[in-house]
Amino acid sequence: MPIETNLCKPTLACLRVVFGVVIFSCAWTSQAQQPAKKEYLFRGKVTQVDAASKQLTVTNEPIEGWMGVMTMAFRVSNEEVLKHIKPGDQLTAKVYAGDFTLYDVKVVPQAPAIAATPAQPPGLNLETLEQMALANNPSIAQAQANLRAATGLAKQAGLYPNPTVGYYGDEIRGGFSGGGKQGGFVSQTIVIGGKLGAARRLAQLQANHVETSEQAQRLRVLNNVRSLFYQVLAAQRLVEVRQNLAKLAGDTIQTSRQLANVGQADRPDILQAEVERQQAIVTLRVAEQELRANWRVLAAVIGKPELPLTRLEGDLDALPELNYDEWVATTLRESPEIKLAQQAVERSEASLVQARKAPIPDLQITGILVQNYEPLETTRQPTGLQGGAQIGVQLPIFNRNQGGVAAAKADVESTKQNLVRVQFQLQRELAGMFRDYTSARLLVQQYKAEMLPRAEQAYRLYQANYQRMAGAYPQVLISQRTLFQLEADYVQALANAWQSALVIRGFGLMDGLADPISPSAGVGQAGSSGMGAYNSRPVTAQ
Repeated sequence: MPIETNLCKPTLACLRVVFGVVIFSCAWTSQAQQPAKKEYLFRGKVTQVDAASKQLTVTNEPIEGWMGVMTMAFRVSNEEVLKHIKPGDQLTAKVYAGDFTLYDVKVVPQAPAIAATPAQPPGLNLETLEQMALANNPSIAQAQANLRAATGLAKQAGLYPNPTVGYYGDEIRGGFSGGGKQGGFVSQTIVIGGKLGAARRLAQLQANHVETSEQAQRLRVLNNVRSLFYQVLAAQRLVEVRQNLAKLAGDTIQTSRQLANVGQADRPDILQAEVERQQAIVTLRVAEQELRANWRVLAAVIGKPELPLTRLEGDLDALPELNYDEWVATTLRESPEIKLAQQAVERSEASLVQARKAPIPDLQITGILVQNYEPLETTRQPTGLQGGAQIGVQLPIFNRNQGGVAAAKADVESTKQNLVRVQFQLQRELAGMFRDYTSARLLVQQYKAEMLPRAEQAYRLYQANYQRMAGAYPQVLISQRTLFQLEADYVQALANAWQSALVIRGFGLMDGLADPISPSAGVGQAGSSGMGAYNSRPVTAQ
């Protein structure tokens, strides 16, 4: 009697025929016409032994003309086999079309032990990459050199002016007597009014500024390494998911061809499966290129661009949990940009102090000792040794550094307003960062708690239905493909959430190859208004 059915021919995008039922039906129909079912060689790996239900769960190799790779439960013809087989064993057996019973089950002997191959080197972790970056990133060494330069300039700014010594001569060949004066002098600038202390203070504040810049550069490098680490980690995992999708697309082609062999699929179904396979391969290649590109950027930031692509070890799923109010307070308290703005206020106030001290005149003291060869009127002998001294000051009548003081006052006001501006700017940026972080984290939680479990459950149910011959194998493939695609989307959401979290925790400092602050910024003004403003040239005696 013919079997009545309402099923129509399926397409791969919307398969409507239960593959297991089709195979069973075809086998049952052929059994009425042929004396024996078609026999296949079965190979697979045991994953579970269920003595109670007298079944083995096996992951089989593809069976040409019947089924692709599957993990499902099979009955055994000889129950004694269950006493001697265990999970992990490789087996062979005979199966017949439409019959999910394993006949003549044999365990494949384990291959003899061979010399252990060298273990693969462990992957790189985040801490190792951070240490490599601190040791090799050129901006770190540059920032440290800048700090040494600023420290040297601060030391130089506090040194006292050197004295001046020289030759003094007057009327060397003058007069009828051939007399004259010859000798030497010593001249010294006496700095008063605390100008040296003010210059030293300003230079030290500039050194502190460069030191904070060096700390900011270290943080910037570490943040950049962490960001790229999780980008590579996500790209690495995404490649694995894309590989699974590409393999699944290949299985779909095989299934479509098997359905065509039994008249349950058409040429368009096979073509559609082949197109999906090509799409999966292209997507895999793009993911591999993304992995290589991210690795090259990471290698450049750590200062080893020649470092070969290496597997990274880390927990991509362990997202940090951040609180907006806590991080606003932390940023306003610890951000290097806030510290740099505060130090700029201190420097401008120190510059104002220096500008007010600049008009205070320094003492110019000169001592002279000469041999006077002019003869005395009484004895006609040379006059002999004579000494002299000069003390002078520059009167601040016209130039009292009025313009310098006014500019310094304006600079103090500007830096104070800049500090407020930086505080507001960071709060504004934090609002946007937390918006992105919260959205990405919610998406991750939705994937992890809702979508992925449901997709996995759907896949397991379709698989169980197929094992009971109550569902179509193409539906198993479709549900598995949906699960893999959701996993790919989940990985991308994780990567986005990590980037947002790292930007927040890194105070927005992310460029590991940015140019650090130079110690010359502001030091030239300190030097010109400090030691460089002193005139140490000798005052010639009259």
